[in-house]
Amino acid sequence: MEEERTERAEWREKPTPETAGALAEAGYGLLAAPLARRGVATPAEADAFLAPHRRDLHDPFLLHGMEEAVERLRRACRDSGTVAVVGDYDVDGVTACALLTAVLRALGAEVVPILPNRLTEGYGFQVLQVEKAHRAGASLIVTVDCGTTSADAVLGAIDRGIDVIVTDHHVAGSDFPSQAIQINPLQDHCGYPFRHLCGAGLAFKLAQGVLRRSGREEPLAALLRIACLGTIADVVPLVGENRVIAALGLRALSEARSPGLRALMRVARIEGAVSSTEVAFRLGPRINAAGRLADAGLALRLLLTRDSAEAARLAGKLDALNRSRQAEERRVVKQAAERFADRDPLPGILVAWSPEWHRGVVGIAAGRLAREFHRPVILLGVDGDTGTGSGRSIPHLDLHSFVAGFRHRTTRFGGHPQAIGLSVAVSELPDLRNAMEETAEWPPGVLVRRREYELDLSAEQIGSDLYAELARLEPHGEGNRRPLIRLGPLERVGPLREFGEDHLKLRARAVGGEASEAGRPVWLLGWGWRERAGRLDGRFEALGALEWDSYQGGPVVRLEDARPIGNDRMPERRMSA
Repeated sequence: MEEERTERAEWREKPTPETAGALAEAGYGLLAAPLARRGVATPAEADAFLAPHRRDLHDPFLLHGMEEAVERLRRACRDSGTVAVVGDYDVDGVTACALLTAVLRALGAEVVPILPNRLTEGYGFQVLQVEKAHRAGASLIVTVDCGTTSADAVLGAIDRGIDVIVTDHHVAGSDFPSQAIQINPLQDHCGYPFRHLCGAGLAFKLAQGVLRRSGREEPLAALLRIACLGTIADVVPLVGENRVIAALGLRALSEARSPGLRALMRVARIEGAVSSTEVAFRLGPRINAAGRLADAGLALRLLLTRDSAEAARLAGKLDALNRSRQAEERRVVKQAAERFADRDPLPGILVAWSPEWHRGVVGIAAGRLAREFHRPVILLGVDGDTGTGSGRSIPHLDLHSFVAGFRHRTTRFGGHPQAIGLSVAVSELPDLRNAMEETAEWPPGVLVRRREYELDLSAEQIGSDLYAELARLEPHGEGNRRPLIRLGPLERVGPLREFGEDHLKLRARAVGGEASEAGRPVWLLGWGWRERAGRLDGRFEALGALEWDSYQGGPVVRLEDARPIGNDRMPERRMSA
């Protein structure tokens, strides 16, 4: 669906920084250019990137506000005070809430975790959560993954005699009350050396600080296996400290003994070592499904339970909710795509709403459509007089800054450069859409779909040795995607194999190559490629990422794009391996 509705992508080799030369001379070979493209400049930085270590975690007390926050939490733990931990309903918010709840309980505090209901309460820290904390007898509220733009809720808590610590990673508000403590690396006066921690990452740093000042040993593996879930699922850049959290956390996750995590991995059919891909596409969506379609508290209870029977029951519920979420998402994507396909020309931003769309899935649907139409997309579900939804952007476009110019037309708004959430009166939506479309004049070239590959190889070079070398760049995610490989000219060996609903698998080899060790075929895998099968006839070239196929027991190239090659047009080869 994606490729057939839009213009063909422009292929080009990703620019290579000058630092790649020094890395190549230092012996990093095939990885020199990919490392340089990920900001690695020296052999020492390369070693740290390829082998993340706990020593690369920064001191939590470098975060502005950490000293005051830790002292206030220690007082609550010493006095057995009641602390309300207020999170958000996505993976980041749920894991951050679970992590901090478990640590503070272990240190003696009475902890009341509070997560909003997406459908009845919406997102963010609100006065109604302050009221819940007040009724529970809390003398302190700690927010995780929310609160930096919630001045009314913060002041409401202070008016009730409740202290507030906000930990958040969203764009900081300018009117944050001075009476509260804020930990947010995006604050102007915060000198923390890494600005891209997610909510779970900040909860991890706060837990580290409290444990250290309390003289308690840090259960690093237990903390990191939860923090890595939020870090990977929230699509923050997997570089710097996030890469360390993700890498160490994945190792710990593979050895998890928590009944909840074990049950979740069983229903997700994950065995052995856990990869970032499995967190992003198997574990994360099941945790998210609770907050999208039901109550995020289901996922929180799963992460906190020590009862195997309860864990199995909750994991089963999350699995069922995720299947429902997938079906609902497909329906929203189909209906919204049909609306957008009628627009000619397409505006620079796509905005749509419907009372038929579930508010819990419009965000992920917007993400799929942003990739498909290659422009920012905002989708809203309508309930009564209000539309509530999410927007997703494309690389190099700051959607948060753009929508902030229309903040006065919204009733609620917040988010990141690549993802925003908002609520708008239904009566405002037509004018708001028109105003956004008129204003969405992006810099030249931004809406040109490009595929940037990192390696230009022949089919014969694809094998276990290459996979092992590229696997050193794991874990992959935002800011560290699997390197795209350009292959070709190729020709198919044998028939296309169809499986699932619309997936393809095939073998191909270099044009003119023999089915020998020197010209051995390579397996290509196309998820959702049935409609694009014509691109794989005759001579063609392909772009894809190298993955391990456990079914085949070997490497396979997952197709990103392909294009036919005429007999009179053979691609220029630039061997880079």
